[in-house]
Amino acid sequence: MLASALATRKPIAAILAQQDSGGTSTSLARTLSAFSLVCIGVGATIGAGIFVLTGTAAAQFAGPGLALSFIIAGLASGLVGLCYAELAAMIPAPGSTYTYTYATLGSMAAWIIGWDLVLEFAMAAATVAVGWSGYAQSLAADFGLRLPAALAGAPGKGGIIDLPAAAITLGLTLLLMRGARDAALSNAILVALKVAIILAFVLVGALHVRPELWSPLVPPNEGSFGSFGWSGILRGAGVVFFAYVGFETVSCAVAETRNPQRDAPIGLIGALIVSTILYVAVAIVLTGLVPYRLLNVPDPIAKAVDTVGLGGFSLVIKLGALVGLTTSCLTALYGQGRIFYAMARDRLLPDAFARVDPATRAPRLGQATIGLLTALVAAFVPIDVLGELVSIGTLFAFILVCSAVLILRHTEPERTRPFRVPGGALLPVLGIVGCLALMAGLPADTWIRLAVWLGLGLAIFFGYGRYRLRTVRGEQA
Repeated sequence: MLASALATRKPIAAILAQQDSGGTSTSLARTLSAFSLVCIGVGATIGAGIFVLTGTAAAQFAGPGLALSFIIAGLASGLVGLCYAELAAMIPAPGSTYTYTYATLGSMAAWIIGWDLVLEFAMAAATVAVGWSGYAQSLAADFGLRLPAALAGAPGKGGIIDLPAAAITLGLTLLLMRGARDAALSNAILVALKVAIILAFVLVGALHVRPELWSPLVPPNEGSFGSFGWSGILRGAGVVFFAYVGFETVSCAVAETRNPQRDAPIGLIGALIVSTILYVAVAIVLTGLVPYRLLNVPDPIAKAVDTVGLGGFSLVIKLGALVGLTTSCLTALYGQGRIFYAMARDRLLPDAFARVDPATRAPRLGQATIGLLTALVAAFVPIDVLGELVSIGTLFAFILVCSAVLILRHTEPERTRPFRVPGGALLPVLGIVGCLALMAGLPADTWIRLAVWLGLGLAIFFGYGRYRLRTVRGEQA
């Protein structure tokens, strides 16, 4: 009987009915617009990927070919983004990939992907917080202010605790506990400022690029897979794929929009287009300003500006980085909170995480819990480990999203689809293949960490889920 429960799918009709029938104690408020979704997507996507990981990926893997890595990752993201748009418009409920998996593969698969999404969003928020810390300390140092070394970095990075990373995570958690409306307004203002500063960097930097730094575009491989050469371009794409986690957050927010059938495709596709253009432009300019081997620093864009002698503008860039990283961390924490909420509402997590505050309509307990846990990760784990974990977790989720589109077209072909991925099954299949190719380019130890995390998740599921599944079966009967 347990085996049958594990394979039980949650019908889409039941998901939508649950979304529409909840009261103020368990329902989220519908206050967001299509523009809010685009801002959430850009806010989530343009963060550590552009201000931190660009330098790491160029220096260690792709060299001047970093722009190619972003294009490859962007194309794969585009295929997946179209699949997200179809599912989000058809199933405008909280939970994103977790909810879509529950509707197609059953409760155990849903738990696995929900557990994976916890990893994805937690590591994304922690990665961004560590990047924020690097830029904040660099900006403070310009004014002669420095933290003690023990408080300025994680173990292995010269310190004991990264205090600024933990502090920004907790501060943004408090903002999210006030509700989606306040967080969305703050995010939109910061996104506008961030994009303006990034465009200023591209325009000013383009006047100082040295074309000889782009040659060779793809540096020769240094004897191992992923160490430059075309394998380095592929590994760089796998690592910077972390940068495209933003549209997953848009999918998490669809249940809080006023017109999800229209707003979801606009928010998902619009955010992806804007973000990819900005990433490629920054990668081209950055590698044309500084030799790529010198970019493995916490603040590569600020370093590029300093290199060309624009010290005053460096302060503006560092401010832009702080703003960008703030919005990215904010939206990652938001997405994680909504995943917790959806899993708790399905009785796969404690009921307390499904309760929302009557005034703010925000799942405050769940948001506070994940904020605290993420702050601990940000305080003690180095950024290079975090970035690779986010990439593989994201890619795993994206494969299930593309698969869900194919499964639902077979099991529920007559269901209304306000948005439909063009080309039949071709683009979802290409999305799966592209994600698998990017996963293949990631280091073996990243796969091991993912396997350990999923193994832990399964242990919790079978230990905790044996009695909770009775409730789930009863509701779906």
